[in-house]
Amino acid sequence: MIKGITNTVKHLIIINVVMFIGTLFVGNGNLFYEWFALYFPKSEMFQPWQIITHMFMHGGANLQNLSITHLLFNMFALWMFGSAVETQLGSKKFLFIYMSAGFGAVLFQLGYYYFNYVPTFSELQASGLSTDTINEIMNTGTWNFRTTDLQEAQLNTLYPIYNASMVGASGCIMGILAAFGMMNPEAKLMLIFLPIPIKAKYFIPGIILLDVISAVTGQSFFSPSNTAYMAHVGGALTGFIIMWYWKKNQFNQNRWDR
Repeated sequence: MIKGITNTVKHLIIINVVMFIGTLFVGNGNLFYEWFALYFPKSEMFQPWQIITHMFMHGGANLQNLSITHLLFNMFALWMFGSAVETQLGSKKFLFIYMSAGFGAVLFQLGYYYFNYVPTFSELQASGLSTDTINEIMNTGTWNFRTTDLQEAQLNTLYPIYNASMVGASGCIMGILAAFGMMNPEAKLMLIFLPIPIKAKYFIPGIILLDVISAVTGQSFFSPSNTAYMAHVGGALTGFIIMWYWKKNQFNQNRWDR
């Protein structure tokens, strides 16, 4: 056991590692991903339990796409910040923030998808394509009739959203990071590739701002271009709101560690 790790954090890490191993070896690397990754709700692949299970999944649907760095970075952050938060708040409040941030991440990311999907879908319907036709194209990625340049561009906009999948504990961990920052604003943090100590009260909002910029512009700063940036924002905002509420209604500045 890693020195200093708290009980709930330890069990969360174990679950994530077990799910990663399952993704590797069960069903030729595809079955776990198909069952437990979160798919766009309009997709035939979507199942309600994926809203929870995707939080414990990492990597891609096969060995070639399975990135162990995704798991390692998330589990390292969970250990480093999660253990501190659990020690200060207790296991129940820690787990509440963790899961709530995961749900907040889902809400933000799917909301962002729908914001782009719904108007484009309506425009395609207005252009003469039926709902069944559009859905068939979304499932197959092909069509056998002439389309305008605008329709083709709209279909190409919808297709990656409809077939998007989301995995990872990043949203949960961003909520924990926000909680850590609110309880330890003067703590100094550093990026691995930028070893300059920055106070948490500046570091964490900066990371969130970069995620917002990446979501809007598509420009990636520190993570792969297929990262669900709005999920990071949703997780962090959820963690912040919970901690703000608790601080306002249950604690004073001398009781953070009780």
